[in-house]
Amino acid sequence: MNGPAGVAAARVHRRPPAPPARRPASHAHARVTNADAFIERIATGLMLLAVMATFTLSSSVLTNWRIHYLTAGGNFYEKLHPATYFTVLAFSVLLIRSRGPVAEINRMFSESKLLLAYLLCWLFLLIQVIVLGRPFTIIIDTFLLPVLIALVMWQLSPAQRRPLVWAIHLTILLNVVLGYYEYFSGHRLIPLTLGDVEVMGEWRSAALLGHPLTASGIVGAYVLALVLRPAICPPLLVRLPLIAFCLASLMTFGGRTSLVTVLAMIGLVGGFEAIRLMRGKRTQLPAAILAICVLFATGAIIFAALDLGIFDKMLLRFSSDKGSALARFATFSLLSHFDWHELILGPNPVRVNALQSQLGLNYGIENFWISAIVQFGLVHTVVLTIGLICFFVELLRRSNPAVWAIVLLIIVIAASSVSFSSKNIQLAQFVILISVLLPRERRRVEASAQVRTPVTYRSVPA
Repeated sequence: MNGPAGVAAARVHRRPPAPPARRPASHAHARVTNADAFIERIATGLMLLAVMATFTLSSSVLTNWRIHYLTAGGNFYEKLHPATYFTVLAFSVLLIRSRGPVAEINRMFSESKLLLAYLLCWLFLLIQVIVLGRPFTIIIDTFLLPVLIALVMWQLSPAQRRPLVWAIHLTILLNVVLGYYEYFSGHRLIPLTLGDVEVMGEWRSAALLGHPLTASGIVGAYVLALVLRPAICPPLLVRLPLIAFCLASLMTFGGRTSLVTVLAMIGLVGGFEAIRLMRGKRTQLPAAILAICVLFATGAIIFAALDLGIFDKMLLRFSSDKGSALARFATFSLLSHFDWHELILGPNPVRVNALQSQLGLNYGIENFWISAIVQFGLVHTVVLTIGLICFFVELLRRSNPAVWAIVLLIIVIAASSVSFSSKNIQLAQFVILISVLLPRERRRVEASAQVRTPVTYRSVPA
């Protein structure tokens, strides 16, 4: 067809070509997404190794394997815990995602600004340690590793954290079972060591966590997580026996402070729940029947254990603590042996060791803040405390409300034992429990504005 009519028909049947940039752009976006997902899977695998190493490779285990983690000698790489290497690798892997290292660091700290204050306080402490020529690996494993663990855990999705949840359950239950075995058999799998010194005649179990007090604190925090957040183990028939099994293991680990603190918190929770039930709160009848049966069964088991004398060693700890109270009193009197200049800037480590031996504090200063003053001085202790407050505020903001109980347990442990005042990974263990088992639940925000249908106007004939 020629002429104007043919040209018009050709224009009608001609279709514009598809934009060539859409398919390549979507294909490139898919490739970037797949690459980021692969990187996150690598980071998840590294954190799985870090979690398993944290709850199984204690300083006593490393010493038993001839690794100079706390003992004198050895190479530099032996002075850092294996969990530190895995966590640093996972953090470095996450930085090479599609956004780039600078954008990733900017995004991580823009979501957690208080961590910048904590890292600034930690850097201030690092400068002092380097200037005074003291070993700085203590502030890496003890104070830097928990922050790196939190940053990596917060980047993982709930599906990616699920293997880490199972790893925590398995490793803690393994330690609980080993604790029962060591207590009833009298055979210790790993010799209990404090540096180069092997502790003899200690009945308290330690399992793979290195020290009885460390094991008591970790298992106590795990019990509180199970009690206060049932979503960790939803089946009631599994959760209640699991809580009872782990709670009874605190008697074998011998941690009086952890045991009393955990029992007090569970009692408060039970009291508040009873008040809610009396005020009309509804509950399922099978759950109430099961709770009553478990309560009576627990009482019968406790009376049977007391009658058989199974936990007599632990009960004797409350009446005869073998000088533990005197050691705590000597801890407070230790500061009176230093002048103000030494307390402000930190005394000479040689003089500190001599005074500790003289006062019977060979196993450590059983108070975090007093030990920090003796090691770093009053100024740096205040700065470090401010940084830790910022860190815990960030943890509370990004975690389930149940984390308050574990934070209170951490404060009590820090005030009554060596805890974080020596080179260990106990704070990192608590951070793993908080960030993996007690994450902040995402709330679905529903749009409150109603969608209005567009108004149509009909043409009215004149």
